[in-house]
Amino acid sequence: MGSRQVPAREARAEIRVANSRFIAAAAPVFSVDEARAFIARIKSEFPDAVHHVPAYLIGHEPAVIAHCTDDREPSGTAGRPTLAVLRGSGLGDVAVVVTRYFGGTKLGTGGLVRAYGDATRAVLAVLPRAVKISAHTVMMVAPYSLFERLRRAIIANQGTIVEQDFAADVTIVAQLAEERFPQFRSAVRQLSGDTIQVEIVKANLTVTVPIAPSATE
Repeated sequence: MGSRQVPAREARAEIRVANSRFIAAAAPVFSVDEARAFIARIKSEFPDAVHHVPAYLIGHEPAVIAHCTDDREPSGTAGRPTLAVLRGSGLGDVAVVVTRYFGGTKLGTGGLVRAYGDATRAVLAVLPRAVKISAHTVMMVAPYSLFERLRRAIIANQGTIVEQDFAADVTIVAQLAEERFPQFRSAVRQLSGDTIQVEIVKANLTVTVPIAPSATE
């Protein structure tokens, strides 16, 4: 599951090194255009900062687009350490911008590498994660007497009810991981005496599902 992890939402963290402030912002991005838009937004939010060091990974290995720049910091001291921490995080579809407010003390090459790496690690430590999975959207029509049992079967298979329509019968639209679908379909056949058909209305969707922080450790 780790190879398909992505940020669940945006997060920020700040560290101080020799009076310089390093504000790291991370966000989910699913294209180069989205990454550029995020970087531009952070720059516009902190227009008086001296540096905005970006790095991003679009996709997951082995098909990943990686990018970083030093944004006028000495070559190799900012973008590369930021990207290196990202590469080691297990995340894909992620962008980080480390914004620096200079505190009056030069940090030197080694100090800059440590500071940008530490700022990136700080934001990744508080960044909530999700996992990309392949899922099916399914539909069932059932009598009211079986609604609660179907609902429990969906939950037991880690699915989500997307829509419910209560008419003469109950129409349920749910979303389940592709790998859980055969087991779910078998459960529905068993609980209904093979009277309820599970119809796939959208197949092989890529969706993101939040995961507990402990699952990333």
